[in-house]
Amino acid sequence: MSEQNRAAQRAVPEQLERALATEVSLRSRLRHVAVGLAGGCGAVMIAVLWATEPHAPPPRTQAVFAGLIAIGLAWAVFAGWVLSRRRPLFARDRVLSARIALAATVVTTLAGVVLAAVRGSTADLVATATGGVVFTAAAMLTLVRAQHRRRELLRLRDALRQDAS
Repeated sequence: MSEQNRAAQRAVPEQLERALATEVSLRSRLRHVAVGLAGGCGAVMIAVLWATEPHAPPPRTQAVFAGLIAIGLAWAVFAGWVLSRRRPLFARDRVLSARIALAATVVTTLAGVVLAAVRGSTADLVATATGGVVFTAAAMLTLVRAQHRRRELLRLRDALRQDAS
């Protein structure tokens, strides 16, 4: 087989290349750098705040600090994972980030509702639950859209591979 034929087989179809251009663009990579820095810096700041407390905070505060540190580290690890990949992820990064956002939103909503139920008025509880439901619904919608985009890109990739064969 000639070198030209091998190059033609390895070449990415133009339509797929255009669809994936935003996936590996500099702008996309810089967004992931910003996400990683924000998550990592947030986790570090909370850890420093926790470590420099003159007296041990109450257990609930410690639990909240640990949860916020975990969320920040999850975003930092996610960004590192995306940035370490040199190939298009076919929106797998979008699905993963939407799952992280959904998990963080659900945990935050549940914690807020429990806190409002224990310490707040009925109005506080209703407001917290309503806000939590809105944010959780937005995170779920984001996940559904990310999964749809991933399926669309994979279908396009497979269709173009079939056409190229």
